[in-house]
Amino acid sequence: MSKKLEVHAVVPENKEKGIARMEGAVLVDCPDTLEEAKQMGVSDEAILSNAVANWKVTLQSNIRSGLRRGETIEAIQARLGTAKMGVAQTGGRVDPVQAYLAAFASATPEKQAEMLAELKKRASK
Repeated sequence: MSKKLEVHAVVPENKEKGIARMEGAVLVDCPDTLEEAKQMGVSDEAILSNAVANWKVTLQSNIRSGLRRGETIEAIQARLGTAKMGVAQTGGRVDPVQAYLAAFASATPEKQAEMLAELKKRASK
């Protein structure tokens, strides 16, 4: 049986643009199961499209968090490359050696040459 879902939204105040804080909420019918969604006329394509869109937002947030923590895009790729939709990404630790190897394997030959040169430079210190 569907339920009512209350969705809140807030527009934050922006004094520079003369925008006051605003907020509002709406009530919508929300299915409890996939079968119920289909009975309400929601197609498989719409369900998948919405799921993928939400997953993309989740991944973007995870990428931003990694960048703020100083992770390289290669390390983020190594961490998220096997992510599965609907499975929460925890703050698990990434093996830096494996992340670097994954980055090396997916790099262009030019980038691989740069990475090798950097390793040699650091090894000589």
